[in-house]
Amino acid sequence: MTHALSSNPSALIQESALARPLDLRYPSNRYAAGGALAAAVTARLLGGSWADALGVGGAAFLAWATARELDPDHPETATVALPVAAAAAWMGGPGNPVPGLAALSAVRVMAGTVGRDPTTVDLAALAGQAGLAAATGEKAAALLPAVTPYTTPGTTSLWPMVGALVPAVSGGARASLPATLTGLAALVLAPRLIEPELIVAECDHPPRTVQPIRVQRARQAAVLTILGGVVTGQTRSLVPLAAAALAIGLRRQG
Repeated sequence: MTHALSSNPSALIQESALARPLDLRYPSNRYAAGGALAAAVTARLLGGSWADALGVGGAAFLAWATARELDPDHPETATVALPVAAAAAWMGGPGNPVPGLAALSAVRVMAGTVGRDPTTVDLAALAGQAGLAAATGEKAAALLPAVTPYTTPGTTSLWPMVGALVPAVSGGARASLPATLTGLAALVLAPRLIEPELIVAECDHPPRTVQPIRVQRARQAAVLTILGGVVTGQTRSLVPLAAAALAIGLRRQG
């Protein structure tokens, strides 16, 4: 069941299943901010444009954040995902940041790490992200937020699916060899990645704890999205998701 729309902005944030501020008191969060900045600066120093540098830094941060959602018990996987995404984005060129953000939002709601049910505003945000991804030709990425309400207990909404049906007005970022290799590597490890795993992490808002079945569903959805990106040649914009999945697969393989 979704919450009613509130007119209080602070209440919207407090009730949201998407809002998760970056608390720099935690070392892992400082690593994420510093690592993304370092990736952007390095890309610029190596001859990239400012737009490319920001794209590399953004991909690095989104990979870290996505890994934290898909593997809440193990911050070290996010530590690995960040440089993997930065390297793939730098070598192959950064993709559209919207699909990476849409994937992060979708797996966050699916996994339920915040500990809140999605509000009407959350579902509107998912619909908007799905629509933007679809409009920019990133159909594989658009489907992840579109199916989120149907994989989240107590939540139903057609709007994200409607967003994914928005006609494309551009061809999307398409593929690059580093991005495709990252996606393929994640798919090779997918059988291990999606196996059930005990989760002990607490949600941001106790007394809820993260439910293992929800994390498993989020991982399964991530794998299907990466597969869709590889098949359709839309891997560049899915680098953050693929890097996160790859890092988790490597941890579980080891």
